[in-house]
Amino acid sequence: MSHPAVHPVEAPPPLTTENAAVAAPRVRMKDLQGMAGTPGGLVLRLFQSFFAIGAFLVMSTTSDFPSVTAFRFLVAASGLQILWSLSLAMLDIYAILVKRNFCNCRAVSLFAAGDVITSTLIFSAACASAGITVLIGNDLQSCSKNHCAQFETSTGMAFMTWFAALPSFLLNFWSLASR
Repeated sequence: MSHPAVHPVEAPPPLTTENAAVAAPRVRMKDLQGMAGTPGGLVLRLFQSFFAIGAFLVMSTTSDFPSVTAFRFLVAASGLQILWSLSLAMLDIYAILVKRNFCNCRAVSLFAAGDVITSTLIFSAACASAGITVLIGNDLQSCSKNHCAQFETSTGMAFMTWFAALPSFLLNFWSLASR
């Protein structure tokens, strides 16, 4: 018959003011809503895709958009934003379902880099389209021959896409910088 044995364990040395700062465990920043893998991040991605789809559809259904380079750029930037936002929305859904967040530094840096690229593209396309829309409407006074309402709607939706993409980039960049 065996008997349980008790083995003494040495107590850790008491903490002094010199080694207390060294021995203190590092605390990771709590995930904020809007970061990748959170429900807030999913909502931001869905808003980005919704507004980008709106800008894409409204601009591509006009017959005049292929004749202006800025409008073609808006359609291309909106298409890229749609692909990026929907793919990251699927990753957010997966992360929420398995109750995990993105702790991998490479993944978060990829998200931040993709967000800064797509948000810069959609912002520059929206600015270029806004300039052409103002030129057609105010300076040339030819809105009666063109689709100014559709151009303005698409440009506004592109700006709304950028407003939804900017917090995603900032929060992912913050998460990357805090590691």
